[in-house]
Amino acid sequence: MRAIVINGKEDLTLAELPVPEPGPGQVRIRTAYVGICGSDLHYYYEGANGAFVIREPLVPGHEMSGTVDADPSGTFAPGTPVTVHPATFGETLPYLADAPHLWPNGAYLGSASTWPHTQGAAAEYFLVDAAMVRALPEGLPLQRAALAEPLAVGLHGIALAGGVADQRVLVTGAGAIGLLTAAAAVALGAAEVTSTDVLEGPLARARELGVAHTVDVTAQELPAEAFDVVLECSGVPASINAAFVAARRAGSYVQVGMVPNAPSGINLAPMISKELTVRGSFRFNDEIDAAVEMLAAHPQIEHVLTHTFPATDAVAAFAAAKDSDASGKVLLDLTTDHTA
Repeated sequence: MRAIVINGKEDLTLAELPVPEPGPGQVRIRTAYVGICGSDLHYYYEGANGAFVIREPLVPGHEMSGTVDADPSGTFAPGTPVTVHPATFGETLPYLADAPHLWPNGAYLGSASTWPHTQGAAAEYFLVDAAMVRALPEGLPLQRAALAEPLAVGLHGIALAGGVADQRVLVTGAGAIGLLTAAAAVALGAAEVTSTDVLEGPLARARELGVAHTVDVTAQELPAEAFDVVLECSGVPASINAAFVAARRAGSYVQVGMVPNAPSGINLAPMISKELTVRGSFRFNDEIDAAVEMLAAHPQIEHVLTHTFPATDAVAAFAAAKDSDASGKVLLDLTTDHTA
C-alpha cells in the first residue's frame, strides 16, 4: 500500500508499506481523506513538533475519514463510513476519571511524541482499536467528515467556557481551528460571533460560515469589555492580550490555540481586575461524537474546506496548507491511490 511518510525536515516521500493485519480488538480502515493540521506542518517543515522530533519515518495524519475494510470482531461491517477518535489514553488518574485526554503517557495518531512513533492515517490502510472508531450518519460526505477531529477541538473549548448559547462570542484567529470554533458557536446559538485575524482570506471564510462580524486586527482594535465568551485560537501573545481586554467583567476566556512552551509577554492585569474565568483547552475528550452530529446537521461548515490534493501531490498540499491566507483546511485524497 502507499503511504505518505515524513522522514525529517522537508523530506517527504510516497512509500510502499505492507498492508497491516488487524489484531484482536483492532479495525482496519481504508482511508479516504486526511486533513493537514498545524502539527503536521511542523513535522514536515521543521522535522519536529515542539519537543517531539522525528526519529524514524512518520506517517502523519490524525484528522481523517474512510470506510471499514476489516473488523475481525464483526462490530463494524465492511464498507461502513467512519472517522476515528485519534487518541489512545494513557495511565489512569483516579481524580481525572472523566478526563482521559489529560491522563499522562497517552498517544495520538501521526505523532512523534512516542517511541516508536504512533503512525497516522495518511496511508491507504491503517489500524486502530475498535473503541476509537465512529460510524458516520447516513448522508454525511466523507470529505466533510474529515473535519470531525478539529471541530471537536473547538467544541471542547466551548464546553470549557460553559457554552455559548445567547452569548456574545469572540473567536481570535481564523485558521482552521478558529474557523471551526466560530462555526460551532454559530450552530450552537450564540447571540453574535466575531472573528479576528490579520489576513483577509481567513476573515472572508469566517463570513461564509455565518460569522456576523470580522475584525482585521492590523487595522482595527477590538472593543473593550464587549464579549461574554472569548475563545482564543491563535496562540499569539498580542492576540491573547487584546482578548483579555475585549472580555467583559466576569466573562469566560478559553485558550484553545497552542502557545510556545516558553516565557512570553502576556499582560494578566485585565484578567485579574475583571475576574475572568480562564481555562486552558487541550485537544478534546469525547466531543468528536457531537462534532460528527454537527457536521451532518450543518453542511455549511464544509466552507472551511478549501483544497483537496491527491496523495501524489502531498508536497503541494503541505505548501497550500502553510499559506493561511489562501487556504482553510486542506485535505489529502487517498481514494485515488489505492493499490490493493
